[in-house]
Amino acid sequence: MSSINLPLILTLAVLVTGVIWLIDILFLARPRKIKLAAVDQQFQHIELADENKKTAYETAKATAGKEPVAVEYAKSFFPVLFVVFFLRSFLIEPFQIPSGSMIPTLQVGDFILVNKFAYGLRVPVLNKTFIPVDKPKRGDVMVFFPPHQPKTYFIKRVIGLPGDKVRYTNNVLYLNGVEVKQEFVKKGFPEWGSPCMAMRQQFTLVNEDLSGVVHKMHKCDQPSSLGIDGSWVVEAGHYFMMGDNRDNSGDSRVWGTVSEDAIVGKAFAVWMHWEDFFSIPSFDNVGVVK
Repeated sequence: MSSINLPLILTLAVLVTGVIWLIDILFLARPRKIKLAAVDQQFQHIELADENKKTAYETAKATAGKEPVAVEYAKSFFPVLFVVFFLRSFLIEPFQIPSGSMIPTLQVGDFILVNKFAYGLRVPVLNKTFIPVDKPKRGDVMVFFPPHQPKTYFIKRVIGLPGDKVRYTNNVLYLNGVEVKQEFVKKGFPEWGSPCMAMRQQFTLVNEDLSGVVHKMHKCDQPSSLGIDGSWVVEAGHYFMMGDNRDNSGDSRVWGTVSEDAIVGKAFAVWMHWEDFFSIPSFDNVGVVK
């Protein structure tokens, strides 16, 4: 997902516009009020029914009360920026899916909504929890910052919780020594450029049951290097993440577990699909993320 630090940019924009507005209230507005009072006093005995005198009065008031350009912009943008800042920092933030690592659950070009308070309210930019709400659960689709790219948003599924022993062998998942059941759905032909096609294989679509959370998962008929064999123990305060497109997902199998401090929120809905600028937006797959 995007590597632009939008929270930092938005926070700075809110601070700058807010400080400018505050400076105006404390220091700049008073001289303008004095000038306006002087204009009113100057024109108090003048007959304003006269159009020329009325125009002169209005011009004088506009000149006396004119705000600096920076103040005008700050007053215009601060309320909007603050509302956006509040919504995306504490409530809901939109994202677009840029890769196929979560196919078939999420497609390239899906626009999703992320619940920012599902796991607790966090300090913007610093991302530290100041009001805990809940912990990630197995099967959640979560947005986070991975350890190898701490400024880039990633989205994967929560597989392992703190203390879990995770094993992935021949594209079969084991949690704490117990095989996670997979129910066959169908076989299919992979998209161009996918690992399955590179290995000249079909893919298999299955329903995987993660402690009662059933979701669809893609795997090649023969495991890629990501699916042959691996074992991990999830340390305290961390989570093991995997993509639903198991042979085409750089995840905790590659770069390790995700710290609680790196969590952004829980994906809960797809609200639009728009793959690129030249395509037509679609609402066919709108719904809850499972």
